[in-house]
This record gives sequence, C-alpha cells and structure tokens, in this order.
Amino acid sequence: MADRSAPSCHLRLEWVYGYRGHQCRNNLYYTAAKEIVYFVAGVGVVYSPREHRQKFYLGHQDDIISLALHPERVLVATGQVGKEPYICVWDSYTVQTVSVLKDVHTHGIACLAFDLDGQRLVSVGLDSKNTVCVWDWRKGKLLSMAPGHTDRIFDISWDLYQPNKLVSCGVKHIKFWSLCGNSLTPKRGVFGKTGDLQTILCLACARDEVTYSGALNGDIYVWKGINLVRTIQGAHAAGIFSMNACEEGFATGGRDGCVRLWDLNFKPITVIDLRETDQGYKGLSVRSVCWRGDHILVGTQDSEIFEIVVHERNKPFLIMQGHCEGELWALAVHPTKPLAMTGSDDRSVRIWSLIDHALIARCNMEEPIRCAAVSTDGIHLALGMKDGSFTVLRVRDMTEVVHIKDRKEAIHELKYSPDGNFLAVGSNDSSVDVYGVVQRYKKVGECVGSLSFITHMDWSSDSKYLQTNDGNGKRLFYRMPSGKEVTNKEELKGIQWASWTCVSGVEVNGIWPKYSDINDINSVDANFIGQVMVTADDYGIVKLFRYPCLRKGAKFKKYLGHSAHVTNVRWSHDHQWVVSIGGADHSVFQWKFVPDRKLKDTLHIAPQESLVDSNSDESDSDQSDVPELDSEIEQETQITYRRQVYKEDLPQLKEQCKEKRKSAASKRRERAPGNSIRLHFVHGYRGYDCRSNLFYTQTGEIVYHVAAVGVVYNRQQNTQRFYLGHDDDILCLAIHPLKDYVATGQVGRDSSIHIWDTETIKPLSVLKGYHQYGVCAVDFSADGKRLASVGIDDNHTIVLWDWKKGEKLSAVRGSKDKIFVVKINPYMPDKLITVGIKHMKFWRRAGGGLIGRKGCIGALGRTDTMMCAVYGWTEEMAFSGTSTGDVCIWRDVFLIKTVKAHDGPVFSMHALEKGFVTGGKDGVVALWDDTFERCLKTYAIKRAALAPGSKGLLLEDNPSIRAISLGHGHILVGTKNGEILEVDKSGPITLLVQGHMEGEVWGLATHPHLPICATVSDDKTLRIWDLSPSHCMLAVRKLKKGGRCCCFSPDGKALAVGLNDGSFLIVNADTLEDLVSFQHRKDVISEIRFSPGTGKYLAVASCDNFVDIYNVMSSKRVGICKGASSYITHMDWDIRGKLLQVNTGAKEQLFFEAPRGKKQTIPSLEVEKIGWASWTSVLGSCCEGIWPIIGEVTDVTASCLTSDSKVLATGDDFGFVKLFRYPAKGKFGKFKRYVAHSTHVTNVRWTYDDSLLVTVGGADTSLMLWTYEMEGHRDSRQCDSEESDLDSEEDGGYDSDVTRENEINYTIKALSTNIRPMFGIKPHLQQKEPTLDERG
Repeated sequence: MADRSAPSCHLRLEWVYGYRGHQCRNNLYYTAAKEIVYFVAGVGVVYSPREHRQKFYLGHQDDIISLALHPERVLVATGQVGKEPYICVWDSYTVQTVSVLKDVHTHGIACLAFDLDGQRLVSVGLDSKNTVCVWDWRKGKLLSMAPGHTDRIFDISWDLYQPNKLVSCGVKHIKFWSLCGNSLTPKRGVFGKTGDLQTILCLACARDEVTYSGALNGDIYVWKGINLVRTIQGAHAAGIFSMNACEEGFATGGRDGCVRLWDLNFKPITVIDLRETDQGYKGLSVRSVCWRGDHILVGTQDSEIFEIVVHERNKPFLIMQGHCEGELWALAVHPTKPLAMTGSDDRSVRIWSLIDHALIARCNMEEPIRCAAVSTDGIHLALGMKDGSFTVLRVRDMTEVVHIKDRKEAIHELKYSPDGNFLAVGSNDSSVDVYGVVQRYKKVGECVGSLSFITHMDWSSDSKYLQTNDGNGKRLFYRMPSGKEVTNKEELKGIQWASWTCVSGVEVNGIWPKYSDINDINSVDANFIGQVMVTADDYGIVKLFRYPCLRKGAKFKKYLGHSAHVTNVRWSHDHQWVVSIGGADHSVFQWKFVPDRKLKDTLHIAPQESLVDSNSDESDSDQSDVPELDSEIEQETQITYRRQVYKEDLPQLKEQCKEKRKSAASKRRERAPGNSIRLHFVHGYRGYDCRSNLFYTQTGEIVYHVAAVGVVYNRQQNTQRFYLGHDDDILCLAIHPLKDYVATGQVGRDSSIHIWDTETIKPLSVLKGYHQYGVCAVDFSADGKRLASVGIDDNHTIVLWDWKKGEKLSAVRGSKDKIFVVKINPYMPDKLITVGIKHMKFWRRAGGGLIGRKGCIGALGRTDTMMCAVYGWTEEMAFSGTSTGDVCIWRDVFLIKTVKAHDGPVFSMHALEKGFVTGGKDGVVALWDDTFERCLKTYAIKRAALAPGSKGLLLEDNPSIRAISLGHGHILVGTKNGEILEVDKSGPITLLVQGHMEGEVWGLATHPHLPICATVSDDKTLRIWDLSPSHCMLAVRKLKKGGRCCCFSPDGKALAVGLNDGSFLIVNADTLEDLVSFQHRKDVISEIRFSPGTGKYLAVASCDNFVDIYNVMSSKRVGICKGASSYITHMDWDIRGKLLQVNTGAKEQLFFEAPRGKKQTIPSLEVEKIGWASWTSVLGSCCEGIWPIIGEVTDVTASCLTSDSKVLATGDDFGFVKLFRYPAKGKFGKFKRYVAHSTHVTNVRWTYDDSLLVTVGGADTSLMLWTYEMEGHRDSRQCDSEESDLDSEEDGGYDSDVTRENEINYTIKALSTNIRPMFGIKPHLQQKEPTLDERG
C-alpha cells in the first residue's frame, strides 16, 4: 500500500495536563463565566471546574508567555515568543480569534494589560529595548510605541483611575508613563531615602495616584505620584511575584508560598500559607494569584493550580497539576488500563488517568528520569535514569523492586518483551542490555552492534528478536535474549513486530520530509489496527500518517499545540487516545482519536482556524495523486518575475559610478534634442499570465493593461489614453465598484499599487512598502474603501488596505504556492477569499492579521487548483473555477457541489445581477443562471463570427479566455493570445485590440513609403500593422519557428524574415506568401537587411558570428563576412550598397565590403563622412553618448536615426526609450527619456516620414507607437509624458517621470475623504459664531 495521501481519520485535543508557572507571572484568571483561563506550552486553556472540561485556543505557534484579561472578563489577550511574535485577542467562550496584533515586537511579548474600558492594550516586548506598545486592538493598529527600559520589565498596568497613565516595573526600576497623542513619555520612580533601590516584580494602581508594588525582598513599596512614600516591610518572606486588585482589596503571592489578602488601604486581612496545607510541600512558590469574591486562584512555580475558598482557607483544592521545570522525555502507557506514566528531569514519575483527566499517583526518585516502560502484565514500571541506572517500581503502590546501574550514560529507551520475560535497556553507551524479569532482573545478554547512542527499540511478537535505531540513523536487529546481531536478510523477512516505535525502516520512510536531519523526529508509534501512526518532532508538531508509510514525503495531518520539541508520543492501550509530551514545555497532551467512520461531515465542520501562517509544511492536504497541472497553468507557475536589476536600483547604480559622473560633468555634453515624442497607441494586451484585468469604465471606455501602461481605450474613436505612473510590468488590475477608478499592481523590488482615475488619468493613491517582487492580484471592496492585494513573494503575502489613507489594515502570509485571485466579500468587507494552486482559503480580518480556513471539501474530492472566484448572491455563497473545468459552489467554507462548465481550466468568472458568466481555456463564454443549474447561452470565439469592423484577425479559433466583463450590452473578452474582443449578445464578435502572444518580440521593420510596419516574434507569428489612425493588424502569418528580425525591400513589395533556427524567408509583403527561403545557419538569425536602391542584395546576420550576403535576383549566396568574435547585433548598409557596418555582442564595430564580404578597417573620422542608408547601430563615435553611465549593467539594444539625421532614438534593457541629438559625440549625452515598456525595449524604428516612432518591448509583447513632435509644438491637452526641458543634472536630460511628477496635483491628501466633487459652502466662507473676544 504505497498510498501517499493523508489518513482520513484525525486527532482532537481533549486535555492538557499542566500550567506554565515558571518564568511567567499573573497568568491565571476567572472569566465572567466562572471558568479559569491560563496557558501551557502554545495553548490557551479555558477550564471549567464545574464540568471538569477544557477548551483550547490554538492560534499561537510558539510558547505563550503572557496573558491579560479584558475588563469585561470574556476576552483574553495572549502573547508568545518567537522571531516574529504576535499577540492574539480571543474570546474565552468560543475560543475564536478576535484580533491579531503583529509586525512590531521581536523576540517575544513579556507583559500585556488592557485599559479600563478595554479599548486599548499595552504590550511589552522582550527585545533589547523592552519596547512598550499601545494598540487599538480591535483595529490591529499600533497607536504608540516607545523604548521601555534597558533592563527587563516584569509588569505593566494602566492606572485605572487616571486616563492615559500607565505604570511599568522591572529590574531595579519603576516608571510612570503618560500617553499624550501618540507619544509615550516615562518618568522614573524616585526611591529616595524611603527604601532601597529594588527590583520591582509586580504592581497595582489605586486611587489618588497611589501605586502599590511588590519588591524582590518581600517588601511592598507604596508610591504617590512618582515618589516612594512608605514601605510595608516583611509582607512576604521573599520576592512578591504577583499582585491582583479586586473590589474587596488586593491579593499578593510570593516565593515564600504564602498568599496574603489586603483591604483597599493595604491593611492586612489574612494570610494563607500554602506550604502548611495538606497539599503543600517545602519550596512551594506562588507565581500568580486571582481573587474574586470568596474564591482565590493560585498558580505555582511547579505547574499546579490551587483554588482556595476563603472561609476554608486551610483546605485548598488542587485543580490542575503537571511536571515541574525540566525536560520531559519519559512516557509509557499501561497495557490494559487507560493510564499514562510520565517521568521527567524534575525527578518525579507520575501516573495519569486518561478517563478522569487527573493525576492519580506520584513518586519522587533520586535521579532525572529519561524513559519508562510498563511490563506486559501491568505490574512493574521500569524507569531509565539520566545517570545510566534503571529502577523498577510496583505500579500499585510505587515501591521499589530493584535499582541497577550497569552503565555510565543516560538510559534513553527500555522495553519489556511481549512474553514478559525480558527487559531490554538501551543506553547512550551505544549498547542494549537484556535482563531476565523472573530472575530478579539478572543481566542475561548484551547487544553491541551500534556505533552511536540507542534511540528506539521494538520487540518482535514472539519475543525472539529486537530491532534498534541509533543516533546515526542505523537500524539493527538482534536475536534475543543472547543479543547476537542478525544480518541474514532471509531470517528477517517474516518477523512480526509487537510494536513499532522506530523512526527508521522501510515501513516509516514516508514520515521523513525530503530534506531533513535524521534526528528531528523524536518518536513514532504505530496503530496496526487502524493503519495509522503518529509522530512527534522537533518543531512542536504531532503528525498523523498512514501505516505503513513507504514513500518519502508522504502527506499527513498535523496538530499544533506543543511549543518546542515533542519528545515522545504513544497510543493508549485501546487506541482511543494519543498521548504526547513536550520537552521544554513539560506538558502532557491527550488527543482523542477520531476514526474516519465517525467523521460524519459534522465533526470536522469547523476546522480550528489556523493562524499559523502556512509556512509550516503545508500538508494537511489529502492529495497524493495530484492531477497533472494543465499545461497553460504549469507554464504560468513557472514564470518568475524577478529581475536582475530593478528600476529602483538606478539611483544606487549611478552612485557607484560617481567617478564617471564627475568626469562627464567637466566635459561639455551635447544638449538633449528639442523635439520629443508622445505615446500615441499601444498594440497589445497582457493575457498570457494575468486574468480578469479588463473592464468597462463608467463612460463605456475599456480599461486594461499591457507592459507598464494602464490603457483606457475609446472604441468609438479608436483612441487610447495612458496611465504611465508604473515603471515595470503591471500584473493585475481591478476596477472600483463605481467603475471610475482602477487599481493596478506592478513588478518591483518594493512593488507598488497605484489607484488612478480613468477619466483624468491621475493617480489618487500609491501603496507600497509591503509587497516584494510584485503584486499579482488586487480587488476593491464593494463600498470601494478597501483594497486587497497579493504579492508574488515566497509567502504570497495578502494585505488589506484602506487605500485612500494609504494605510495597511491587515496582512498575512497567504500560501507557499501561487495565488491567482483575491476577492473581498461584497457584503462583509472583513472577509475575503483567495484561490490558487491547490488552494481555496476563506479569510476573515482579525485586527492586524487575517485568519484563514481552508475550504472543506468533505467527501466530494480533493482541492483542485483554482483559477478564479466570485461571491454570489448572499454573503455565504462563493463560486470558484478549477483547473479541470468545474465550477465549485461553496457555502461558508464548505463545498456543496461542483458543476462541469468548460473543457480545461475555467480562467475567468464574473457575477451579474442575475447569474454568472464564465470563460475557459476552451474559448467558450458561458452565461449561467444564478444557481449554476442551467447554462443559458454559450458563445464560441471563432473567426467566422468576427464582425466587419474588427481591428485585426483572430489567430486561432477558441483562444483561451483569461478575462471577462460585462457592460453596455456587450461581453468583453480578453484572451491568452493578447486579443480583446467585444461579443454582442446576439452573436457577432468585434476584435478591438490585439498584440503579440507570449514570447519575446524583437523583429520590427517599417515600410519604405507607407504607414505600415511588420513585426515578428518568438510567438511564431509575422504580423503587419496599419500605423494610420485605423490602428489595426492587417495581416498575420504563422511561422514554423519564432523569428527575431525582419526587413522590407526598398520597393516595399517583399519582406524578409529571419527565424530562430537559422533559416530565413522572403515573403510577399501584401499576402505574406513565401517567395523564397534558405537555411545556411544553425543559430538564430539576428538581423536581416536589403541593400538600398534596387534591393539587389540581402545581408543576413546570425548569432554564429557570420553575415551572409545573398543576391536576391539569382537567389544565391554571394559572400560571407567573417571576423566577428561574437554574435551579430546590428547591421547597416551605406547609400551605395557597397559597404556593411556591423555591431557584435562583444561591442565591436566592423566594416565589410559587399557583396564579397571582405573585412575593411576604416578610421572613425572616415566613418562619419560615409553616407549611410540607415543608422541602427549603437557603437562608434557618432553614438558614443547614448551609453548611460551604468553601461556595464545594462545594454542599449536598439537605435534608429530620423531621415534628417538629427535625432537618434534608442531602446535599452531598462525599458527606456530615449531621444538623443545626433551625432551623439562625447560620453553620456543628454537625452529625453520615456517609460512605457517594462523590461527591455528590443527594437525602435522611425516610419518613412519620421511622423511616428515604433518600438517593441521584448517580453512585454507590446508594439508602441509614439508621435514625433517638433520643437515648439505644444499640445494644449496635458499629455502623459509632459514636456519640459528639465536638465536633470545627472545623466542628462528630460525624464518623462520627473516631469510628470511635477505636473501631478496630488488631490488625494486622504483628508479629502471624498474624492468625488461635493456640494455645500466651504468652511471658511460659512457664517461663524463670533467668539467671546470678538463680542467683547
């Protein structure tokens, strides 16, 4: 059974034995329901003494060390330790999280306190400054923070009688704080002559600025204001750890084991000495007291909780106990009764009843205990000690049978044989000793095969064999009782094992993660009957696997609660329970085993909401046989948006080039050109890795994105307006419910989200500082006030924003795998869903955090990869589209049914007033009724349905649909192939916008006398575009391979195309049919050029360092240019068609004579005199100035000179298009710079009459048209890259970004709460009441 899926049964935490008394104070209270709240390990416990029942809060992922009770006594705040510790505020009644406070403290949270009305919470960190923070905890918002003290702070409290005052105390100090606005200011308490400077351990505030505090020497110090006014000496015999104020007065508890009650003026009422009571013992130390009415709760250092009724104060009830401080390793279960035995470094052995949830026996030993075993008849209990000895006790009265010491090092494992005759004892001396039980534990054998300490052992059912594991991860077998090692494989084959607790062996391969240290799983126990096993590891996790578990990396169910390492885990004798024990948290957890047949759909209905950010091994999944991902999704998940260099790095890079800048500044540099360009039209739409990024605006225009541009397209006039605030690829777009603003998120080191107005194209708000690498999904709430975003960092962080204020409300790690979509619940803006790779999660906001629950699939199958999601007609209903073509219908977090909607993934869905519309990879748009019962209509996207007014041609029928939106009587569809289509309800389809598909676009050529251009791309298409105002694609042809270059013949009738396999074609420029094709090279053809004039020759450059020259008329190769030491990048002919200029990847500028291809050496002065038919080179003295200061990091990939030879346009790897004055002599010429492409601009070309500059951007697949504007030409319209000849001092020139920044009028100042126009009289014009002075 090599099943790698997780088992279908599960565990439920039923009881936790223990209480955290060590290193914590004031952590035990009565709630309003008279329950008792405290914590142990990483679990908050609410215990009902009446019903003897526990409830658990499991929102932490490490040790809890502080607790505060809200004044209404229902809510509890707990703080944990850890690298990024957080505070949870939770409800003690429902044990659900109310708020999470995070991202401020480090190391841990030492103290917590609520203020009088419970609105604010103060916390103290464990960092070096012991930072004090005040929170508006419901919002999860930090109100104020200040360094607390240089030394530890032990207690903090709000002054309940004065607003905005706090008191904190700790090592040799007490501080009185006042909170004014958002600043916290402390004053140190003055000890003066009244008392010694002491460490203050606890405090309580009283009326009239009086503060009582407990000191380390047992005195009580009384403060008035900030001065010490008197001391009550000898209140306790040693340190006072806890002070609790209630209506009747104050209770204090100290290290001397006494609890004292005082009245409101701190006059003594009574003293209770717990050491003297029945349950008392020497050394009892009180860590926490809570006095309510006639009951007092006391928590001790040794993990006990007492309840004292005041009038019977010498009879305290012991209501909870656990092991004391020290590691807990020993665990054994009774073979026939529901009992568990534990032994710890506190030298006690304890027997617990799993039915009564109580300690029934305890015995103290001489040595720390490290392991335990019970004989098969249940009479003897053997304990292995840390000093190498072992002791056997009688279970019934805990009297000693024998004590034997044969070893010097700790005994780590011992086990009785199934027939009860032998006891095997494994020690850290690497050997196992075998003792005869009947012979009063005489040593009868020894196993010495191991080279390392013994960690685990199991007997065979017939008691004839023993298997061991050691610290090296070796598994060895011995014949019993002699101890002779067995190496014969045959002999081992048939052995049945009586138990399985070993961590290595074929049967348990699957428990090991793929990469792991051999010692991080501490314990295993198999339940043979239920075919499951349970493991305990160093990360505080108890896991449930199938047994046997043969293949590495098996799936499991995981349970958190223990904080650090779980040292041991065992099934009870009847497999009803699992008992696990925690090393450092020395607590005992009892889990109820719920077999799968009892898992009626009700039981795991409300999965415990996990707060633990899913960075701990996400494998609660039941998938073993994960279906193959759809190829398209597979491709998409492989895309990484990381850049070697981000635009944000530019300033630093320039800094590093300081020397160069200085030298440049001293020389006179050429000015920037007077003429300029303006973005005019963009062909392209980003569909291949984005979804739902296409919408109608209020006015019926269409908004979408491509490259780094937000585009607003007017389909009546066929014009576009551009939002150019981004500087790198935009990956997502969402529209405000009122359809007038959109939010776009981009790639970047610290990536930003821009919210902008589609009418004015002005930014309203820019959000950054939280997402690394990029933002892949955004969504507005239904009221338009909030925005949710998802990052493409490794944790796919989810952030909820108040976007107008630019404020982060909540954040959480989303998932290890890619998240595709986030949607905010339209009815409840505090809830959202995310979908992604094998991921469907329902989140709700809790303060500064978000709490996620996985979608519950129940018996309906496994979590599929989800590609899209929408909310339905009520707040519970949600719908998601899967990668297999189903639509899942969810109510709350439960999957209620699935409907087959498409063949292949459902990429987009959209909710309408009455029903839904979906689109899939199968190229079908489907309209559904409001329950997904009936499909009302489908539209197939086919060439045949294209209406005459289309702006291009469909590349294929049924293209994969990535975005759908409705409005204005049409359905708007965006495809993976970069097409935007408008589907009329009656059927005809109009193609509005089109660009290349996924793959880099490099090839670009403009026609010699018509406003058209050709492009060729790695998407294996050659396309012809009309550059006149009709802006459409005229023709397209599919190629067998992608291409990187193309060129029109001088008469414009033929078009040459160089392909990536080393071949090239010449096609008819109108019909795109083949005229001729050749293949002489194996490598990519990088540049191709007809000679000027008649176009007699064709020069073809390839990446294997050669240029071939062909005679077009005779179709023969007539010359080869050799001598380049790297691939060819650029090539130009001179006017006569006799000379070729070539640039190479090694930055060589070479010259060859045509047509023979003989290499020529020409001095640079001569080069300038030569008349060139075109100039697209980037090397040579004429264009020295186009290389930026940071030329080592980035390449100038393309250039093109206007026909009047005045302006050189360049494109570079940073996505900038620049204009230089030509010739650009001297280094670092000044320029004008424009951003619209995202990464590298691969090619730039002027049209035949210089009216337009055409640019293509490699991976962003877009073709951009820029109008060329003469100097002095100013358009009255504000254009996007607003002109002004700013000479930015550094590397010259005009920068459209900078100018735009000058032009932006930031209306947004968050204070104008409503950005839309308002009516009424402005405040300063309103009639005012005259003030008293004015009346006077």
